[in-house]
Amino acid sequence: MDFDFDKEILTGFFSGAIIIGAQIIFALIVFFIAKSIGKKLITSSFSKVASQRNMTKGRVITLEKLAQNAFSYALLFVLATIILAIFEINPAGLIAGAGIIGLAIGFGAQGLVSDVVTGFFLLLERQIDVEDYVTTGGVDGIVEEVGIRTTKIRGFDGTLHYIPNREITHVSNHSRGNMRALVDMSISYSDDIDKAMTVMQSVCDRIALEDQTIIEGPNVVGVQALGDSDVVLRVIAKTENMNQWAVERKLRKELKEALDENGIEIPFPHQVYIQK
Repeated sequence: MDFDFDKEILTGFFSGAIIIGAQIIFALIVFFIAKSIGKKLITSSFSKVASQRNMTKGRVITLEKLAQNAFSYALLFVLATIILAIFEINPAGLIAGAGIIGLAIGFGAQGLVSDVVTGFFLLLERQIDVEDYVTTGGVDGIVEEVGIRTTKIRGFDGTLHYIPNREITHVSNHSRGNMRALVDMSISYSDDIDKAMTVMQSVCDRIALEDQTIIEGPNVVGVQALGDSDVVLRVIAKTENMNQWAVERKLRKELKEALDENGIEIPFPHQVYIQK
């Protein structure tokens, strides 16, 4: 008789465990399906809004990732509530307890609150967007994600920097408007400055016609400095964002070749040894 009783208990336990396991698996399947569908809906919604309001690509990506993160957190909360209900645990009591614990640790979570508040104002004031070139927190690079708590910036050496939002107290955004390309070329004191400037300007005019990323210039603005052994001539241009370095490299190459062809010397340091 005891054996039959124990058998019934074990049978009931295993059947209950199987039912609970099946419910959890079903809840997880629904969670991942809802997450996938939700992300697709968010992406399509932002695509429509971007076309209607002429939003920039970086702004759309920033808000889209933020919406996807918020949607994922909400789904996780719903999933946790469902799993608690499966185990017949009252989620209301747990939430109330979590509120009390939250008040207890609130003073220790001031940094987290500051991150969230700062992240909110970063998005609200549009200080930075995804794909912007910025300098902040001692780091410069391309913004990959602006989150509620942290901002991800990819350095030019490939390093991904995670910066807490509360540390973003000053932002230099290099992606708002056209950028400046600046090139300094040196000639010797014995060369004709006016001739050198004419040669350089002719090169600048040719490059301006060839390169569509140049918005204004390039122009030879004149003598920038008088060095120990050289006269420094400065060239300035305005380019499309993130194209300034390519334009500077092209200008240096073309200007150097043109000065060589016209017999204009680009001086370099010399050392003279006198032996007694």
